[in-house]
Amino acid sequence: MDSDVDLQLLMARYQHGDYEAAAELVNRLSPQLHRFFLAQFVSRRHADDLLQETWLRLHEVRHTYRRGQPVLPWLYAIARNIRVDHYRKASRSESREERLDASSDIPEPPPHRSAQTPDLEALLADLPASQREVIAMLKISGMSLEEVARATSSSVGSVKQKAHRAYDKLRKGLAGMGLANVRRGGLS
Repeated sequence: MDSDVDLQLLMARYQHGDYEAAAELVNRLSPQLHRFFLAQFVSRRHADDLLQETWLRLHEVRHTYRRGQPVLPWLYAIARNIRVDHYRKASRSESREERLDASSDIPEPPPHRSAQTPDLEALLADLPASQREVIAMLKISGMSLEEVARATSSSVGSVKQKAHRAYDKLRKGLAGMGLANVRRGGLS
């Protein structure tokens, strides 16, 4: 994980028009932002679009970053707002779309996982969006509790509670798949 001091220096340089610093920020942070979006959506295409939109928005609002403040919570707050905007837009357009009947001409895709391999995407999909988001920030992006709290505009206690409830649901999901020997601290 990148040092926040390095990220703060890059962000300060970017604010002053250093586009090499911007390119460095994009190269360093895009992989973890992309994983954050992939944890929220099944479609890689949507995650790619959200990542691009996040960097465009960040470019527009880079002047709002306060020097000396941690970069990741600020950036993830922007990414989170992009995700929420995307969800609202998709909900509005879905409500206007006409559903087609399921056709028997379309074959089912072959299963590509063994019965013993847990489907992480399916386990995460069963979590409420707020818990899935906290898990993505903590475990996929490697953010601290304080950074997640700042990015989600909530308290550290609230983040801990969401993470704990998510871990419990994930443990139960794994136990339901016959993986009951998952140790209690294994998902934290």
